[in-house]
Amino acid sequence: MAAGPGATSDTGPAAGAGEEAGEHVKPFTPEKAKEIIMSLEQPAVFCNMVFDWPAQHWTAEHLSEVLPGKRIRFRMGLKSTDTAPQFETACSYAEATLEEFLTWNCGQPHISGPFRDYDHSKFWAYADYKYFVNLFEDKTDIFQDVMWSDFGFPGRNGRESTLWIGSLGAHTPCHLDSYGCNLVFQVQGRKRWHLFPPEDTPFLYPTRIPYEESSVFSKVNVVNPDLKRFPQFRKARRHMVTLSPGQVLFVPRHWWHYVESIDPVTVSVNSWIELEEDHQARVEEAITRTLVCALKTAEDPHNTRAWLNPTEVEETSHEVNCRYLNGAVSAFFDHYRTSKVIEMQALRTNGEELNVHNHMEVGQTGRQNLTLETVKQEAASPFGPDLVPVIQSPEEAPSERGGIFESDGKDFVGKDGEHFGKLHNTKRQRRMSRSENAIVEQVASHGTTAPSQTLISTDDLLDCLVNPQTHCQARVQMAVAGKALISNKETLSIHLKNKQHKQEKFQDSCVNEAATVALSASSA
Repeated sequence: MAAGPGATSDTGPAAGAGEEAGEHVKPFTPEKAKEIIMSLEQPAVFCNMVFDWPAQHWTAEHLSEVLPGKRIRFRMGLKSTDTAPQFETACSYAEATLEEFLTWNCGQPHISGPFRDYDHSKFWAYADYKYFVNLFEDKTDIFQDVMWSDFGFPGRNGRESTLWIGSLGAHTPCHLDSYGCNLVFQVQGRKRWHLFPPEDTPFLYPTRIPYEESSVFSKVNVVNPDLKRFPQFRKARRHMVTLSPGQVLFVPRHWWHYVESIDPVTVSVNSWIELEEDHQARVEEAITRTLVCALKTAEDPHNTRAWLNPTEVEETSHEVNCRYLNGAVSAFFDHYRTSKVIEMQALRTNGEELNVHNHMEVGQTGRQNLTLETVKQEAASPFGPDLVPVIQSPEEAPSERGGIFESDGKDFVGKDGEHFGKLHNTKRQRRMSRSENAIVEQVASHGTTAPSQTLISTDDLLDCLVNPQTHCQARVQMAVAGKALISNKETLSIHLKNKQHKQEKFQDSCVNEAATVALSASSA
């Protein structure tokens, strides 16, 4: 188990705040851990939370014994220094057992088997994105070795997790996940994470090709960027952390990340935690999927592998995608109606409680206010040796500095907009203006170097799906169309006129947008 920053082992004085009488006590209760996860807007590393998980012993060697003869698909990539990202569509693949992988990874020359065509000095191997339910299909008891319930998610275990096994140099191209937030448990070896905040999306040059439903990729190789082609990347704020065994990284929603293995063998386990925003995101992704598949299939109906990520194995026909879209819209409306009922019940209950509290004695009110202030102070900064924030890295190239983290534990951002430590609200405001200005600057920078005749490709057209400026304009158009649509629906019109809470306003706008999109898809 890895200790906190500056510690050398899990038995020393700095092994964590939860060590009493020779026994480990976890620094956060499940309730507190979940509270932190649901409030943080920046990545952070949990320490001393998984020392009793059976999965901490899941080395590649151990897993090869648990899965004897089990053939796993490895993605094979080149150990190159090219400035272009090495997307999954450009990689080759090998079906092999973990035992064969370990033999190849020793670097022995002239080996036989599935890795015989891959020189270990030139290639890396990555068994990525392996769902437990598929990998351990006849060994379901092993699901209990992963205990996400310690982070406040009761019943969540290996069944909702994926496994990642890689060799030195194995990496995932820079991307953001469309759904949820991410918890990553490092089991064996170290991985270096390069992370960028959602506000920096324009500087990452997002693209939907290769297409994967749950991912938006960056055109930039963030570890070796082509700054002539992508000059705005200079403005991206890199946050970097080296994740060691026994640590759990929290990645908030829509944070970009590039992940690379920096040890001979790495093993990780992760789980994506569902969020409220996912309901609308699924509608947006269904729209994107329908458009991408329609345009790219029309362009070249016989070569889907060139643009469709290997993780996408479902049908891409327009009929199937339209059914998927309609299903996502229906699910969104169902969730909206259900959440409305729950919200109204909560408002009714809160109103009754408010009436009771209004009749409290002055002395009781004073004591209550004091208690609330104490709670606020205690919740202000959860950081310490057992929870380390990942902060912006210096501009120099990545380096192996003495500590575990490329961060100093002084920075916390809450979802309520309150900043603790070094960051202030003015910085958040500057981030937003930087993003808005980035579009104009990108156009200007491209305009000075563009050839006299420019052909707009299908991929260029699809990039509009993730262009922030285009997205904002589309939202305005949808809002106008949606307003006209809703005016013909008496019940929703009354509901809109009587909005009283910010949450209601947000959800209503989502309904307008989803309804407009559904009608547009139907007419198409």
